Amino acid sequence: MTHAPGTTHAPVTTHAPVTTHAPVTTTDKPRLLVIGNGMVGHYCLEQLVERGAHHRYAITVFGEERHRAYDRVHLSDYFTGSDADALALGEADFCARHGIDLRLGEAVTSIDRTARNVATDRGLHDFDQLILATGSYPFVPPIPTPETDDGGHARLVYRTLDDLDRIREAALSLEDREIRRGVVVGGGLLGLEAANALKSLGLEAHVVEFAPRLMPVQLDAEGGEALKCQIEALGVQVHLARATSGIVTGDTHRYRMNFADNEWLETDMIVFSAGIRPQDRLARDCGLEIGERGGIVIDDTCHTSDPDIFAIGECARWSGQVFGLVAPGYTMARTVAGCLVDSGEPFSGADMSTKLKLLGVDVGSIGDAHAATEGAVSYRFIDEACHGYRRLVVSGDGKRALGAVLVGDNSYYDTLLQYVQNGIALPADPASLILPQGEGAPLLGVDALPESATICSCHNVSKGAVCQAVDAGCTDLGALKGETKASTGCGGCTALLKQVFEHELESRGVEVDHSLCEHFAYTRQELYGLIRVEGIQSFEALHARHGKGRLGCDICKPAVGSILASCWNAPITNPSLVPLQDTNDTFMANMQKNGTYSVVPRIPGGEITPDKLIAIGAVAKKYDLYTKITGGQRIDLFGAQLHELPEIWGELIAAGFETGHAYGKSTRTVKSCVGNTWCRYGVQDSVAMALTIENRYKGLRSPHKLKFAVSGCTRECAEAQSKDIGVIATEHGWNLYVCGNGGMRPRHGELFATDLDDTELLRIIDRLLMFYIRTADRLQRTSVWRENLDGGLDYLKAVILEDSLGLGHELEAQMQHVVDQYECEWANALKDPDKLKRFRTFVNDKRSDPDIIAVSERDQPRPARPEEIDALAVEVTS
Repeated sequence: MTHAPGTTHAPVTTHAPVTTHAPVTTTDKPRLLVIGNGMVGHYCLEQLVERGAHHRYAITVFGEERHRAYDRVHLSDYFTGSDADALALGEADFCARHGIDLRLGEAVTSIDRTARNVATDRGLHDFDQLILATGSYPFVPPIPTPETDDGGHARLVYRTLDDLDRIREAALSLEDREIRRGVVVGGGLLGLEAANALKSLGLEAHVVEFAPRLMPVQLDAEGGEALKCQIEALGVQVHLARATSGIVTGDTHRYRMNFADNEWLETDMIVFSAGIRPQDRLARDCGLEIGERGGIVIDDTCHTSDPDIFAIGECARWSGQVFGLVAPGYTMARTVAGCLVDSGEPFSGADMSTKLKLLGVDVGSIGDAHAATEGAVSYRFIDEACHGYRRLVVSGDGKRALGAVLVGDNSYYDTLLQYVQNGIALPADPASLILPQGEGAPLLGVDALPESATICSCHNVSKGAVCQAVDAGCTDLGALKGETKASTGCGGCTALLKQVFEHELESRGVEVDHSLCEHFAYTRQELYGLIRVEGIQSFEALHARHGKGRLGCDICKPAVGSILASCWNAPITNPSLVPLQDTNDTFMANMQKNGTYSVVPRIPGGEITPDKLIAIGAVAKKYDLYTKITGGQRIDLFGAQLHELPEIWGELIAAGFETGHAYGKSTRTVKSCVGNTWCRYGVQDSVAMALTIENRYKGLRSPHKLKFAVSGCTRECAEAQSKDIGVIATEHGWNLYVCGNGGMRPRHGELFATDLDDTELLRIIDRLLMFYIRTADRLQRTSVWRENLDGGLDYLKAVILEDSLGLGHELEAQMQHVVDQYECEWANALKDPDKLKRFRTFVNDKRSDPDIIAVSERDQPRPARPEEIDALAVEVTS
């Protein structure tokens, strides 16, 4: 049945109400009741305590749910290991310590404004002041559903922990099905989080959105399309501009969703996340003023139409607007707490900027993202190859930034937010703020931010507040968060807060803690040392000995996985490493824009026999793969579906190939010219050296990808001076260039040593690469690493060539160990039935993905464009 406003969901299992009542004593204090114990209600309590209001008022809090306040922003973590306690806000005894009567599982059923009391199923409670923090409820459209829907799997919602328990229970009930499919109705923020939850439960996930794009509130048309492409590439299928007219019993699945355009989709469960509605029933029933479209009307002090009743958060309507983010609710809570103690700062609206990561995809929306301001002008950067999108909205005179949209890369977010929020003057070319960061890109350092710059929107923490905390002696980031509350809301300001904090410490001469993340109080370099010295073989062992808090995050897991592989050269497919990797490393293939994968066999030095060429051609023809010779002298095969990867690699390995590691932060290619074997200008055998180098360092894992090249003479046909390791032949041996790279910020390599013989060359490369792996930061290219070394190139020459640190033999031995342990990861995976289980497009089903559509172009397959897919659908229908 549809959940009406104010109703509660029946729990999956029966639980006794949890209460932490303060001792019942007779008091002359005014009675303050708070209805609602969500994120905003709990934050309001913290603000009341901070201002000493718990000494002035007798405070009672009613929570409709059986759980104490928890973090709804990270609700999807409930399916990936977090429980109710891990998500809980504040300390468990917070209310008891401050004399607050917390009543969980006790819903308020009515408010009597005349008698000045509220009723629950356990009695009446008088009040002098009342705060409504009842939040919102999920909107479920009145769509007809089958009468046989006893389990209610066609009307699930994604809002509370109990809701998530129902979703998990529904997924478990489908375990006997060969294909399990779940649909989320709603393509907004919560809808995409719900889709991620279904995916994590092993279901084939679909999103059905009424609007023509995803996240229509935050994103424009181009941003929505970029997000759709990225999410579909992750295996979640998106259906836009679909209005569900009815739900009936399905043929191959439990339900069939009929759409208004005569199309349909079958599924086993349906989760509604089609928006929220203010939970205003209590206020409506007691006669408080309600907005035309719902929501309790409040003024700038958050008073309702009753001077003794406040409303905050998603249940409140201010100036005709209901705010669906946590930050505005926190601002309202501060206003109310101030009013109850002395004088609160008036609520004047809120910044609705958001910085999100949905299914691993960065999404950002700042200010006037839709350019609604009269005369506004937009700059756009569109990366069709990677489905990236950035839009900057500026005033008509080009002097002020008004808003921005980001999809695929939030590294620009903090800078753009400060330009918008603080009215910072734009550079002469505003487009440079969203273009790929080259050497000429304008940088907005934290020292350029004014004291009034907002660092944390959720808790209204300014740069000045951070500076004051540092001046007061705060030298720990965790303590700073506890003192200022910055980065404890949505978490979107974490990176900027850390930058400001470290800058302020360094400006005062304080040594800065460069911990990798909150789970490890060590740098990447220090973690490398611990793993190497203690012989640690797994992330779990490292965390048990040296970690803290939850079992890792998106920062430390991949970094530690890379270090483990660098030290011990264990296959990345091993169970101890798989959970640490991203999609590409997990499946040992690069995911492409249409959800297929590329296959890249290693072709050392670009040298290949006719038989191997024929083998590649036979595989490409058999599996209908797009084939291309790359700039790194390899042959890439595009368009393989997930379940085809083991079959393809089985044939390639049988033909003598190995994985090319195109998916990893590891050695990629060693490019070469033909050298003196064929070329009249060549002075050394560049092909032989390229083969030696590639076969020695293949599989080497490092902080970032590595590319090599060997040129047979100074004419440089292999472009060695643009590589991490570049080798150029001379009449007397080899010249070695180091720390160059291509990419968005190209760097030329620097001449490191000259006229080396073969043995000296390899010995120096061994030392250099292992020193880089040992000392670089996570995801740091060799060029950036070199720039950050104290003493620069001269210091590096001293360490590697002169052995100034006495590490030479140790570095060589470590490299030799890695070389000796090499095993092709795909060959390893093909021998292990457990590792092969992950290579399925659908759970318990080996069939192809029916939504992957290719067309022919230049006699090869390529992904169909949206308009081509639509045309094919029309052709099939007709």
